[in-house]
Order: sequence, then structure tokens, then C-alpha cells
Amino acid sequence: MLYDIQKEILRLKKEKDFCILAHSYQSEDILDIADFTGDSYALSVKAKGISNQNILMCGVRFMAETAKLLSPEKNVYLANPDAGCPMAEQFSKEYIQKLINDEYKGYAVVAYINTTTALKTVCDVCVTSSSAVKIVKNMPEKNILFIPDCNLGAYVAENCPEKNIKLLNGGCPVHAAITKEEALASKAKHPDALLLVHPECRKEVTDLADFAGSTADIMNFAMSSDAKEFIIGTENSIIQHLQIMCPDKKFFVMSKNLICNDMKLTTITDVYNTIAGFGGEEIILDDETITKAVGCINKMIELG
Repeated sequence: MLYDIQKEILRLKKEKDFCILAHSYQSEDILDIADFTGDSYALSVKAKGISNQNILMCGVRFMAETAKLLSPEKNVYLANPDAGCPMAEQFSKEYIQKLINDEYKGYAVVAYINTTTALKTVCDVCVTSSSAVKIVKNMPEKNILFIPDCNLGAYVAENCPEKNIKLLNGGCPVHAAITKEEALASKAKHPDALLLVHPECRKEVTDLADFAGSTADIMNFAMSSDAKEFIIGTENSIIQHLQIMCPDKKFFVMSKNLICNDMKLTTITDVYNTIAGFGGEEIILDDETITKAVGCINKMIELG
């Protein structure tokens, strides 16, 4: 049955001129039928150069909105309309605008790509976890307000000591919930394994890691390393993907709580229903919003 659904999706996407983009946190059956997979940055770059008239995003809302901003002439769909991102919705455009006008006047605003389109309209440049350090280093401005993730922001600040980076109390609730004690427990349970974590984790956790980086960086590190055992400190779906790609290596969870429920909402049936024409949601953004918001994403691609 799964094979039949996948086969029909492949037929329909060719017939209806669809390109399927899937974030690395999606399930293996979705990654199998996607045209491009990767983290937020990789998908952003791919979205800009797609020739298909229709784009289907298997991920969360801000990712689909980013694809629409980069390809406004395309029809962009989100496979599951309920798939959001708690971090993206933490700060309103009005709140950040007030900070820019008052407390942080003259600061360049760096927005993690995990933000709403409305918020992007008042930001100078977007970053992803894989590109944040490089982009901030390449910026001419010294004074920077980094939003919304304070853990990723602190990681960037540590790697860019020449910058004056201010942070807000925001972040990914899944990664930020992981404690130092959980990291130590996982290392004690698997003493021969390297600990690979996402910089959205707290500093007390990343300080214990053998490597900290984006989802793509973590996967690339594990695949290219001579080591044979790894503890994965990001969304647990990555373990399954790595197990399939590296059957000669062992991968362990850092915490069973490292699960993004929003990413788990999208199913292979959602993908089929959207392409077949009776599911999903088309992303609609007005021209003024697109013009104001796309600048910081284009700047991200330029500097990253």
C-alpha cells in the first residue's frame, strides 16, 4: 500500500508539474519521494531556482512561506496546514519594531529563518543554523539584535566575539528543554559515542558536545567521521535517516523528548492529497508583504 501511494505521488507530481521539498525531519517515506531534501538553508536555496510551476513543502509553515517569498510567481503549498513552529510565532512584528525604535535603535536585526513572514518585513537579514556564524561575520554592522533563538544567538556570539550581539528570551522549546543532566546521562550510557548537538540546545549542553552544528552539519559529520558510534542531539527522526545511510555505524538518542510534533504532522497521505487537489493549503502572500520580507532572505543567500 505504501509503495502504491508513493508511486501515485510520483506520477501525479510529474503530470501536474510539482516539485516536492522535504525537510530532513520528515519521515523516510516522504524523503523517498521528495525532489530535494535538507535543512532550512538548503531548501531556501533550492526554492529560488525551481522551474516547476507548483511547489509542495513538507515541513512547517515558515518554510512554505519562505519558498513563496523566493518564488512568488509559483504556486506554493503546505502539505499539512496545521504544521507550525512555536519559535517562529514567539515575537510579533509590532514588538520587534518597538525594540528597534527604542532600546535597539541603530542595531541590525538578524532573524533566524524560523520566523513569520510578517516579522521578516522588519529584519535586515535572515540566517539558518548552518549559515548564522558565516553571515554574521560577513555583515558590516557591529551592533546586532539576534532573534528569536537565544541559544543559537549565544552560539553565534561566542563564535563572533568582534560583534556586539543582543539576545531576546526566545528559542526552540524542544531543543531548549534538553538538560545538561540528560546529555551527561547519554554520554555515560554510551561512553564510546561522540555527542553531536544542535546549537538550539542550551550552552550547558553544547559545551559537552564533540560537535555542534545544523541538522545538515550533524548528518555530514556523522557520515564522514571515522567514529562508529554517535549520540544525536537534535530531532530524533535524524537517527533513522542516519541508520539507513550508515548501516555500519550506531546512533543513539540524546533524549527521547527530542521530538518536533509539528514536523511529525505531515504524512505521506497529506502529500498525496495535496498533489491530487483535495488537501493541503496554498500559501497566499500579498505583493507588499513579499517585497518587504524577501529582502532579508535574499541577503541571507548573498552573505551565506
